[in-house]
Amino acid sequence: MLHHVEVYVSNLARSKDFWSWLLESELGYVRYQEWASGISWKQNATYLVFVQAEERFLDTPYHRCRVGLNHLAFYARDREHVDEMREEAIRRGISVLYQDRHPHAGGEGHYALYFEDPDRIKVEIVAP
Repeated sequence: MLHHVEVYVSNLARSKDFWSWLLESELGYVRYQEWASGISWKQNATYLVFVQAEERFLDTPYHRCRVGLNHLAFYARDREHVDEMREEAIRRGISVLYQDRHPHAGGEGHYALYFEDPDRIKVEIVAP
């Protein structure tokens, strides 16, 4: 079982707004820890941590095609939840990916939504 994932972000306030909506409002995570330079959310024994990157490390932005994390994928409740989250993401001005192939951008048998967080980390929401 995964214990935790820690992600450094370029703007903690923006990331906090984004991930709070997604994790708390949509996916059932609860706020776990919060301090001046970070925040985390937990579900069962696994938690996700977002930490403000130091200024000296902000010169090279994140890109999912470089070595490192490509994306984070989460389960939705069902297909309707995927569709509801798509509408809410659009309403919030979130960059939705592969709109021309939604909801089967991952293949015919894969019902999912893809979008980006404020640092352009790809997020996938998959219907079980």
